[in-house]
Order: sequence, then structure tokens, then C-alpha cells
Amino acid sequence: MEPADHTLRVLTEIRDEVRGTNERVDQTNERVHQTNERLVHLEEALSRRIVESEMRTATAITELAHSVQGLTGFLRDALGLEPRVAQCERDIQELKERVS
Repeated sequence: MEPADHTLRVLTEIRDEVRGTNERVDQTNERVHQTNERLVHLEEALSRRIVESEMRTATAITELAHSVQGLTGFLRDALGLEPRVAQCERDIQELKERVS
């Protein structure tokens, strides 16, 4: 076998290996692309779920704030009656003492 034939055979083998490598790189690129698409869809779904969760949390906080405001108003009214009740009790005691 002449050196030129041997060189040609080695170059042909290298070319064939490069083609095989290119095919494998193309397949890998396609899998990476598919993985990226799945990740984008997962990210979008996760973002929607986070927004929905934040909306539920905000609604619950708003409802809690309204409940606290109602309770505060009730307590304010109830505590506001305390001096009037105390005065009524004194008046009743005074009337009892007069009647006795």
C-alpha cells in the first residue's frame, strides 16, 4: 500500500468519524432544545401558580384585616360602655341606699 493510499484511507476515516460526531452533536442539540422548551413551559406554569397563590394570600390578608377592624370596633364600643355602666351601677347603689 502506498503512502498516498494510506493517507487517503486515514482521511476518509477521519471524515466519517467527524460526520458521526456531527450527527451526535445534532441529536444532543435537539434534546437540549426539547429540554429548554419543557423548562419554559414549566416556568410559565410555575409563574401562574405563584401569581394564583399570591392572589389567594392577598385575599386572605384583606379578609383578615376586615375581621380585625370589625373586632377592633366591637372592642372599642364595648370598652366605651364601661364608664357608663360603672356610672349606672353607682346610681343604682345610691338609689338603693336612699330607699333603705
